[in-house]
Amino acid sequence: MNLDFSIIKPYFNLFLVGAFVTVKITALAVLMGIVIGLFVGMGKLSHFWPIRILCGAYVEVIRGTPLLVQIFIFYFGLPQILGVNIPEYPAAVMALGINSGGYVAEIIRGGILAVEKGQMEAARSLGMSHNQAMRYIILPQAFKKMIPPLGNEFVTLLKNSSLATTIGFSELTRAGQIVAGNTYKPFEPYFTVAAFYLVMTLGFSRLLGILERRLAVSD
Repeated sequence: MNLDFSIIKPYFNLFLVGAFVTVKITALAVLMGIVIGLFVGMGKLSHFWPIRILCGAYVEVIRGTPLLVQIFIFYFGLPQILGVNIPEYPAAVMALGINSGGYVAEIIRGGILAVEKGQMEAARSLGMSHNQAMRYIILPQAFKKMIPPLGNEFVTLLKNSSLATTIGFSELTRAGQIVAGNTYKPFEPYFTVAAFYLVMTLGFSRLLGILERRLAVSD
């Protein structure tokens, strides 16, 4: 087998753009997931049982169904119901974000439960409402415990964003498909795609490690 990585050079900018788009949609999806996860995670801790059941059902459905199927539902299924076509970009971001929300909800719930119950009781004894105690006392402490799993969620979603190529969305994996189709050499393009993903995940993991150490020093 003769390998020729020189075929990658004319398409290198295509891979760079694909990598940028991958990071961009992942960041947007994780931000969306954090917003959803914050409400759902706290909803699962609610004393109002209908909210607790509804939030629990959301988490179970999201975590119990494949992301690929969820992407298909957003891109192919919703237009059938709404009667409006959804472009690849928003469909990919929404599917990834809502999927991320199910996992982030459990991360946030776990982070809140990891804070000692005495912290809430102390805040309430000082005259704070439940919402004030959560905002100023519980969540800041829980956030430090959430950083590692949130970082893992970002890395996982970064890799899973490659599934968006199944609906024709132009990201990093799609760039590899285009180059493989143009050159009739699949190994070099897909190896390059894998290398890009590896650099991005290792780079983010390194940044996450630095952040964790700085927060540990500040404790």
